[in-house]
Amino acid sequence: MRETAPSRPAHRFTGRRHGPATGLAAASALVVVLTACGAEDTGPGEAAEENGDGGVLSGELTVMAAASLTDVFAEIAEDFEERYPDVEITLNFAGSSELAQQINSGAPADVLAAADTSTMEQVVEGEGLDADWAAENGENGLVFATNTLQIAVPPENPAGIESLADLAGDDVQVAFCAEEVPCGSATAAALEASGLDVTPVTYEEDVRSVLTKVEMNEVDAGLVYVTDVTSAEGRVEGLDFPEAEEAINGYPIGVLANSADPELAAAWIEAVTSAGGAAVLDDAGFGAP
Repeated sequence: MRETAPSRPAHRFTGRRHGPATGLAAASALVVVLTACGAEDTGPGEAAEENGDGGVLSGELTVMAAASLTDVFAEIAEDFEERYPDVEITLNFAGSSELAQQINSGAPADVLAAADTSTMEQVVEGEGLDADWAAENGENGLVFATNTLQIAVPPENPAGIESLADLAGDDVQVAFCAEEVPCGSATAAALEASGLDVTPVTYEEDVRSVLTKVEMNEVDAGLVYVTDVTSAEGRVEGLDFPEAEEAINGYPIGVLANSADPELAAAWIEAVTSAGGAAVLDDAGFGAP
């Protein structure tokens, strides 16, 4: 799948979706490569003007991020590259557990942003986080946002879903994330809190795949994040349910131990956690950390 961001035609926006990963080469659900154009003086990139040596930021940066961060990180990256024309960012989106496996297997990358803290802990246990950065910012990464589940249904809600309990109906077709990824873990926590037993017709490798099932009207409902419903822009409807409060995910970010440019990686994290980055996250429906 190839897309071009309509607001910035000079950038290349490349996305590829794969089936279940069979190895490192196939594990990424979506890769976005952004090539810089002119510089500006506003936006999330304001957080980091120079590198630690006082020079202007430059170089290549690979960011691995949870699939639910696709839209916001693409926006922040475009702004960052406009501010720093000598920086080229590659965004690699997939389920957080896939990304952790890649990192612990030695895949080259500079930054990881996961959709839950337990995934980052797996990377820490594999000595995948940069020790110097972690000593200053947190041994298990820096939590920069939160996210909450919603029930996503097709427009006009043809199955009449009103609550989490409705998903347990015999004739209701539901899509969940695989249990090993953060949205799947959150789904399991919400179901445990409700005492319900729901059997989905499909387990998807990341939350965007669940969203697609609902958008295509292939299922009656799916459990996704609030941010995914927001990103669908009316192609699905989102229903709140009280059990979601038992499964709020914190999103940690960190510089990776095998980063080729830890200073540039740290500058990216500063942009994400800046006031400008926080505004982009807020607009997308993410909560504060």
